[in-house]
Parts: sequence; C-alpha cells; structure tokens
Amino acid sequence: MIPLADLKTQYHSIKSEIDAAIQGVLDNSAFILGKEVAAFEKDFAEYCDSAQAIGVNSGTSALHLALLACDIGPGDEVITVPFTFIATVSAIGYCGATPVFVDVEPGTLNMDPSKLERAITPRTKAIMPVHLFGQCADMDPILAIASRYGLRIVEDAAQAHGARYKGRAAGSMGDLGCFSFYPGKNLGAFGEGGAVTTSQPELARKVRLLRDWGMEDRYHYVARGFNYRMEGFQGAILRVKLRHLNRWTEQRQANAARYTEALAGSALRTPVTGPHNTHVFHQYTLRSKDRATVQKKLADAGVATAIHYPVPLHLLDIWKGHGNRGDFPESELAAQEIFSIPVHPELTSDQVGCVLEVLKSAIV
Repeated sequence: MIPLADLKTQYHSIKSEIDAAIQGVLDNSAFILGKEVAAFEKDFAEYCDSAQAIGVNSGTSALHLALLACDIGPGDEVITVPFTFIATVSAIGYCGATPVFVDVEPGTLNMDPSKLERAITPRTKAIMPVHLFGQCADMDPILAIASRYGLRIVEDAAQAHGARYKGRAAGSMGDLGCFSFYPGKNLGAFGEGGAVTTSQPELARKVRLLRDWGMEDRYHYVARGFNYRMEGFQGAILRVKLRHLNRWTEQRQANAARYTEALAGSALRTPVTGPHNTHVFHQYTLRSKDRATVQKKLADAGVATAIHYPVPLHLLDIWKGHGNRGDFPESELAAQEIFSIPVHPELTSDQVGCVLEVLKSAIV
C-alpha cells in the first residue's frame, strides 16, 4: 500500500532526535507550555518571518483565538471561502460571528479577489483567506481591499507551512496567521497542535492571554480565556521536525514536479501554481470528470487517495442559509472533481513511478 502520509517512516528517519527530545521533556517535567514550547515558538516565528508565534493545542484553536484577538463577535461578518476544511468556518461560528462566502479561483482554488469587494457589508470586520493545499492566496489585492475598508486579515495557513507569496512567508502578511500541526501536515506534531503568528505586539498579547484562561499572572484573570495551551512534548517534537522541514518540502516539490511533467497533456488536470507562489504541496490534487473510476483503479493497485473536500461548506445542512447550490460554482465543481494522491517526502522513486503507471493506465 502506498499511503497518503507515511508518519512511521518519517519518525524512524529522525528517531534518535525525537526520542532525545521526548526524554528531555520527561526529565524536566514541563508538560504544559514550558521552555520547549517557548523555544519552538521562537524558532517557528523566525521561520515564518514573524515577530512572534504563540503555540496552542490545535489549528482550530489558533483560528478561534486569532479572531477573538481581532475583537470579532456577535453581529460581525468574516469573509472566507466555502472550499476549505470545516474548521475555518467553525472558528467564525465559535465567536458568534457570521461567515460570508466568496468563491475560489478556478486554477489555484484559493479566494478569488475579484469577488471579494462585493461581499463586504457594514458588518464586515475581517477577511480570512485560506492558503489551500500548500500555496498562498493572491494576497496583494486582498490586502489592498482590507486596507481600503479597514478590515483585519487572518490567514488560514493550516496547510501552508513554508509557502511563500512574492517572497513573503505564509502567516506573515495579514494581521495574524494560523497554523495547524495535525500529524499529517507538512510540519506535524505527535498529536494535535497549532500556532498563531503575528508581528503586532498587542495581538500577540491577547492571544497569549486567551490561550491560558485569560490569566495575566497566576490566578489573576483579565479576560474570559480558554485552555488552549500547547503541550511540552509537542513543542519539543515540533522543534526537532522544524529543522527538517525545508528538506522535506524540497522532496514534496520534487515529487510534485515529476507528477506534473509526466501527466502533462493528459485528461487529468494537474495543480495550478499561482504566478507569485512557492507551493509546498501539502496535497497534490488532481481533477478528473471521472474521479470515481480513477480512484478505484488506484485503490485496486494499493495507492491511497482522498477527496479534499467532497461538499463545499455552504451546502452543508449545519451552515444552511449561507448560500445555495449554484452560488459558488467553482467551489462546487472542484468538490466534484478533486482528489489527492500521495506526495509526501517519504515516497520512494519507485512508488512515484507506480502511482504514475496506474494513473496513466486509468486515463487511457
């Protein structure tokens, strides 16, 4: 079986470093926050070209706290896209705010800036672009519109560790950036984890307060906060893995380049990289009008695939009232055609060749 992610192989490739990091946490017994989390925050902030990073217990928590730090609440609207993981919109709902959707571009499948301005109302308070599958949204026009209307920008960079737009790091362009360290991410924890990046001291202060019960000093609470703290083990593990992330990213890019070259001119549509983007290929997503047939042939050959995402969020019953079928045609079409194949850095050359062989036989 060729899996979508091979976390066991990845672990064994850096086992001695990981085991030493875990033992260090056991020895110092700093299981919640602590020096390993603080050290990782410093390293990750530098990696993201941001002044600060605040470690939290999940990417969803990162989104929630970033919005709260921007004073998003009931009556406010946050503009985002319907073609994303549900956490993007759930975080808006946690604040009591209302998500407002705009469609995605047909190529990159990221927020379409040309549709953004018409979605703004007097209640709009923030824009949340999603850097989907490993590349940034077209940020300059989004930032320009936000500046014109006085809106906050919260980047959902959960899938974009190390991605760049015109040389600028994902998570560094808006007011805040939000990352997930779910195990299957390009930088994954051994469990759940997340971080908020920002170069604005007051926003960083708010996020730090809110992740730890709103506590300024021990038992001195100045805000209604949450238990969203990062564990010491995750900080230590992520700090080790961050040292390998650039190498892993280069291998993802090499695998993706091989796929794209081999499938050029075929019936499968390969990923479109924006002209100003450095794509880190969290997922390598193909498009096919006969997706089920292609997926079945891959499955029969032992190649794992996945659909990200089969239903746009505006068509879910739990978000009924935020759009009707046909309102966001690019998102709806992508949901019908998209599927992901293995691109992770642990793939061998023979495994990439096997995937290509099956794909080519499926589209003859």
